[in-house]
Amino acid sequence: MSAPKVILLPGAVLPADLAYADLTAVLGDAAEVAVKDLEVYRQAFPPPGYSLDTEVEGVLGEADARGWQRFHLVGYSGGGAAALACAANHPGRLLSLGMLEPAWAGSWDWSPRHERLWADYEELSQLPHDQFMAAFMRLQVRPGVPLPAPPPGPPLPWMQQRPDGIRALMGAFHTYGLDREALTAFDRPVYFALGGLSNPDQFAEIAERLRTIFADFTLEVFPERHHFDPPHRAEPARLAQSLMAIWSRGDQMTGQSEP
Repeated sequence: MSAPKVILLPGAVLPADLAYADLTAVLGDAAEVAVKDLEVYRQAFPPPGYSLDTEVEGVLGEADARGWQRFHLVGYSGGGAAALACAANHPGRLLSLGMLEPAWAGSWDWSPRHERLWADYEELSQLPHDQFMAAFMRLQVRPGVPLPAPPPGPPLPWMQQRPDGIRALMGAFHTYGLDREALTAFDRPVYFALGGLSNPDQFAEIAERLRTIFADFTLEVFPERHHFDPPHRAEPARLAQSLMAIWSRGDQMTGQSEP
Protein backbone atom coordinates (compact mmCIF):
# COMPACT_ATOMS: atom_id res chain seq x y z
CA MET A 1 0.00 0.00 0.00
CA SER A 2 1.30 3.49 -0.86
CA ALA A 3 2.07 6.09 1.80
CA PRO A 4 -1.00 7.95 3.08
CA LYS A 5 -1.68 11.33 1.50
CA VAL A 6 -2.24 13.93 4.21
CA ILE A 7 -3.00 17.65 4.45
CA LEU A 8 -2.08 19.34 7.74
CA LEU A 9 -3.80 22.63 8.68
CA PRO A 10 -2.33 24.82 11.45
CA GLY A 11 -4.05 27.05 13.96
CA ALA A 12 -4.36 30.80 13.85
CA VAL A 13 -1.00 31.64 15.44
CA LEU A 14 2.02 29.76 14.06
CA PRO A 15 2.60 29.36 10.32
CA ALA A 16 2.12 25.80 9.12
CA ASP A 17 5.78 24.99 8.51
CA LEU A 18 6.73 26.03 12.06
CA ALA A 19 3.70 24.39 13.66
CA TYR A 20 4.28 20.99 12.06
CA ALA A 21 8.07 20.84 11.73
CA ASP A 22 8.46 18.26 14.51
CA LEU A 23 5.59 16.07 13.35
CA THR A 24 6.68 16.00 9.72
CA ALA A 25 10.23 15.17 10.80
CA VAL A 26 8.96 12.15 12.74
CA LEU A 27 6.69 11.03 9.89
CA GLY A 28 9.50 11.23 7.35
CA ASP A 29 8.70 9.12 4.29
CA ALA A 30 5.94 7.19 6.07
CA ALA A 31 3.37 9.71 4.77
CA GLU A 32 3.09 12.07 1.82
CA VAL A 33 2.35 15.30 3.66
CA ALA A 34 1.18 18.71 2.46
CA VAL A 35 1.60 21.35 5.15
CA LYS A 36 -0.83 24.13 4.25
CA ASP A 37 -1.25 27.59 5.75
CA LEU A 38 -4.71 28.99 6.41
CA GLU A 39 -6.35 31.02 3.67
CA VAL A 40 -7.05 33.82 6.13
CA TYR A 41 -3.31 34.64 5.91
CA ARG A 42 -2.89 34.29 2.15
CA GLN A 43 -2.84 38.08 1.85
CA ALA A 44 -1.90 40.89 4.23
CA PHE A 45 -5.49 41.13 5.49
CA PRO A 46 -8.33 38.57 5.66
CA PRO A 47 -10.12 38.36 2.30
CA PRO A 48 -13.52 40.04 1.90
CA GLY A 49 -16.39 37.70 2.72
CA TYR A 50 -14.07 35.32 4.56
CA SER A 51 -15.70 32.21 6.04
CA LEU A 52 -14.82 28.62 6.80
CA ASP A 53 -15.86 27.86 3.22
CA THR A 54 -12.83 29.93 2.16
CA GLU A 55 -10.64 27.47 4.06
CA VAL A 56 -12.50 24.47 2.61
CA GLU A 57 -11.92 25.75 -0.93
CA GLY A 58 -8.25 26.19 -0.10
CA VAL A 59 -7.97 22.61 1.15
CA LEU A 60 -9.61 21.20 -1.97
CA GLY A 61 -7.45 23.41 -4.16
CA GLU A 62 -4.32 22.04 -2.48
CA ALA A 63 -5.50 18.45 -2.97
CA ASP A 64 -6.46 19.08 -6.60
CA ALA A 65 -3.10 20.68 -7.35
CA ARG A 66 -1.43 17.49 -6.09
CA GLY A 67 -3.79 15.21 -7.99
CA TRP A 68 -5.28 13.80 -4.79
CA GLN A 69 -8.89 12.74 -5.25
CA ARG A 70 -9.07 11.48 -1.65
CA PHE A 71 -6.83 12.32 1.27
CA HIS A 72 -6.51 12.43 5.03
CA LEU A 73 -7.10 15.80 6.68
CA VAL A 74 -5.72 16.93 10.04
CA GLY A 75 -6.42 20.33 11.56
CA TYR A 76 -5.31 22.07 14.75
CA SER A 77 -7.36 24.80 16.48
CA GLY A 78 -8.77 27.09 13.76
CA GLY A 79 -7.55 24.58 11.20
CA GLY A 80 -9.51 21.91 13.08
CA ALA A 81 -12.70 23.93 12.66
CA ALA A 82 -11.94 24.25 8.93
CA ALA A 83 -11.35 20.49 8.75
CA LEU A 84 -14.78 19.88 10.29
CA ALA A 85 -16.37 22.13 7.67
CA CYS A 86 -14.57 20.16 4.96
CA ALA A 87 -15.86 16.87 6.38
CA ALA A 88 -19.41 18.24 6.43
CA ASN A 89 -19.34 19.65 2.90
CA HIS A 90 -17.10 17.19 1.05
CA PRO A 91 -17.11 13.91 2.98
CA GLY A 92 -16.32 11.89 -0.13
CA ARG A 93 -12.93 13.56 -0.47
CA LEU A 94 -11.70 12.54 2.99
CA LEU A 95 -10.21 9.20 3.99
CA SER A 96 -10.09 10.21 7.65
CA LEU A 97 -10.45 13.31 9.81
CA GLY A 98 -7.95 14.28 12.50
CA MET A 99 -8.63 17.09 14.95
CA LEU A 100 -6.07 18.54 17.34
CA GLU A 101 -8.25 20.59 19.68
CA PRO A 102 -10.46 22.31 17.09
CA ALA A 103 -11.25 25.83 18.22
CA TRP A 104 -14.94 25.53 17.33
CA ALA A 105 -17.32 22.74 16.40
CA GLY A 106 -20.77 24.08 15.59
CA SER A 107 -23.35 26.05 17.54
CA TRP A 108 -25.54 23.28 18.94
CA ASP A 109 -25.87 21.86 22.48
CA TRP A 110 -23.58 24.38 24.15
CA SER A 111 -23.36 24.17 27.94
CA PRO A 112 -23.72 27.37 30.01
CA ARG A 113 -19.95 27.31 30.62
CA HIS A 114 -19.23 27.08 26.91
CA GLU A 115 -21.61 29.97 26.25
CA ARG A 116 -19.84 32.10 28.89
CA LEU A 117 -16.48 31.28 27.36
CA TRP A 118 -17.60 32.50 23.95
CA ALA A 119 -19.03 35.64 25.52
CA ASP A 120 -15.52 36.25 26.89
CA TYR A 121 -14.08 35.74 23.41
CA GLU A 122 -16.52 38.32 22.05
CA GLU A 123 -15.20 40.86 24.56
CA LEU A 124 -11.66 40.32 23.30
CA SER A 125 -12.56 41.88 19.98
CA GLN A 126 -12.59 45.28 21.68
CA LEU A 127 -9.01 45.02 22.95
CA PRO A 128 -6.07 46.75 21.24
CA HIS A 129 -3.60 44.54 19.40
CA ASP A 130 -0.96 44.69 22.14
CA GLN A 131 -3.39 43.22 24.71
CA PHE A 132 -5.38 40.93 22.46
CA MET A 133 -2.99 38.00 22.00
CA ALA A 134 -2.21 37.40 25.69
CA ALA A 135 -5.90 37.54 26.63
CA PHE A 136 -6.82 35.26 23.72
CA MET A 137 -4.23 32.68 24.76
CA ARG A 138 -5.14 32.80 28.45
CA LEU A 139 -8.73 31.74 27.74
CA GLN A 140 -7.59 28.49 26.12
CA VAL A 141 -5.71 26.93 29.04
CA ARG A 142 -6.63 25.96 32.58
CA PRO A 143 -6.17 28.65 35.25
CA GLY A 144 -2.58 28.83 36.44
CA VAL A 145 -1.06 27.13 33.40
CA PRO A 146 1.94 29.21 32.28
CA LEU A 147 1.83 30.48 28.72
CA PRO A 148 4.86 30.31 26.43
CA ALA A 149 6.95 33.46 26.34
CA PRO A 150 6.99 35.41 23.08
CA PRO A 151 10.12 34.90 20.99
CA PRO A 152 12.95 37.36 21.70
CA GLY A 153 13.61 40.25 19.41
CA PRO A 154 11.27 42.32 17.27
CA PRO A 155 8.01 40.69 16.10
CA LEU A 156 8.36 38.61 12.96
CA PRO A 157 6.41 39.89 9.93
CA TRP A 158 3.81 37.12 10.09
CA MET A 159 2.93 38.08 13.67
CA GLN A 160 1.47 41.35 12.45
CA GLN A 161 -1.36 39.46 10.74
CA ARG A 162 -2.42 37.36 13.70
CA PRO A 163 -4.85 39.62 15.61
CA ASP A 164 -6.84 40.44 12.45
CA GLY A 165 -6.74 36.82 11.30
CA ILE A 166 -7.94 35.52 14.66
CA ARG A 167 -10.77 38.05 14.72
CA ALA A 168 -11.78 36.97 11.21
CA LEU A 169 -11.82 33.31 12.26
CA MET A 170 -13.88 34.06 15.36
CA GLY A 171 -16.32 36.04 13.24
CA ALA A 172 -16.57 33.07 10.86
CA PHE A 173 -17.37 30.75 13.77
CA HIS A 174 -20.14 33.10 14.86
CA THR A 175 -21.91 33.07 11.49
CA TYR A 176 -21.11 29.65 10.00
CA GLY A 177 -23.79 26.99 9.77
CA LEU A 178 -21.90 23.73 10.35
CA ASP A 179 -24.12 20.88 9.13
CA ARG A 180 -24.64 18.54 12.07
CA GLU A 181 -26.54 15.94 10.06
CA ALA A 182 -23.76 15.81 7.45
CA LEU A 183 -21.20 15.18 10.17
CA THR A 184 -23.38 12.44 11.66
CA ALA A 185 -23.35 10.73 8.26
CA PHE A 186 -19.54 10.91 8.00
CA ASP A 187 -18.43 7.27 8.01
CA ARG A 188 -14.64 7.57 8.06
CA PRO A 189 -12.34 7.29 11.09
CA VAL A 190 -12.19 10.43 13.24
CA TYR A 191 -9.36 11.18 15.67
CA PHE A 192 -9.35 13.85 18.40
CA ALA A 193 -6.27 14.82 20.45
CA LEU A 194 -7.06 16.62 23.72
CA GLY A 195 -4.63 18.31 26.09
CA GLY A 196 -5.24 17.73 29.79
CA LEU A 197 -4.13 21.28 30.65
CA SER A 198 -6.31 23.00 28.05
CA ASN A 199 -9.47 24.84 29.05
CA PRO A 200 -12.04 22.05 29.47
CA ASP A 201 -14.94 24.46 28.93
CA GLN A 202 -13.78 24.75 25.34
CA PHE A 203 -11.90 21.68 24.21
CA ALA A 204 -13.14 18.85 26.45
CA GLU A 205 -16.71 19.98 25.80
CA ILE A 206 -16.10 19.99 22.04
CA ALA A 207 -14.63 16.49 22.28
CA GLU A 208 -17.66 15.18 24.15
CA ARG A 209 -20.10 16.76 21.71
CA LEU A 210 -18.27 15.34 18.70
CA ARG A 211 -18.11 11.93 20.35
CA THR A 212 -21.91 11.83 20.06
CA ILE A 213 -21.79 12.91 16.40
CA PHE A 214 -19.25 10.63 14.76
CA ALA A 215 -19.79 6.88 14.60
CA ASP A 216 -16.06 6.05 14.42
CA PHE A 217 -14.48 8.40 16.98
CA THR A 218 -11.16 7.98 18.78
CA LEU A 219 -10.31 10.36 21.64
CA GLU A 220 -6.73 10.46 22.92
CA VAL A 221 -5.84 12.56 25.96
CA PHE A 222 -2.34 13.98 26.42
CA PRO A 223 -2.40 14.80 30.16
CA GLU A 224 0.61 17.16 30.24
CA ARG A 225 -0.20 19.10 27.08
CA HIS A 226 -2.25 22.22 26.48
CA HIS A 227 -3.38 24.27 23.49
CA PHE A 228 -0.08 26.16 23.20
CA ASP A 229 2.09 23.17 24.05
CA PRO A 230 0.32 20.73 21.71
CA PRO A 231 1.26 17.13 20.98
CA HIS A 232 2.30 17.80 17.39
CA ARG A 233 5.15 19.90 18.83
CA ALA A 234 5.71 18.37 22.29
CA GLU A 235 4.99 14.66 21.66
CA PRO A 236 5.24 14.25 17.88
CA ALA A 237 6.31 10.58 17.98
CA ARG A 238 3.29 9.53 20.02
CA LEU A 239 0.93 11.60 17.89
CA ALA A 240 2.46 10.30 14.67
CA GLN A 241 1.87 6.72 15.80
CA SER A 242 -1.77 7.46 16.58
CA LEU A 243 -2.36 9.28 13.31
CA MET A 244 -0.69 6.55 11.27
CA ALA A 245 -3.09 4.02 12.81
CA ILE A 246 -6.09 6.17 11.85
CA TRP A 247 -4.72 6.75 8.33
CA SER A 248 -4.11 3.03 7.88
CA ARG A 249 -7.71 2.25 8.80
CA GLY A 250 -9.01 4.93 6.45
CA ASP A 251 -6.93 3.60 3.58
CA GLN A 252 -8.01 0.01 4.29
CA MET A 253 -11.68 1.02 4.27
CA THR A 254 -11.21 2.59 0.85
CA GLY A 255 -9.45 -0.51 -0.48
CA GLN A 256 -12.24 -2.73 0.77
CA SER A 257 -14.96 -0.55 -0.78
CA GLU A 258 -13.36 -0.34 -4.23
CA PRO A 259 -13.83 -3.13 -6.80
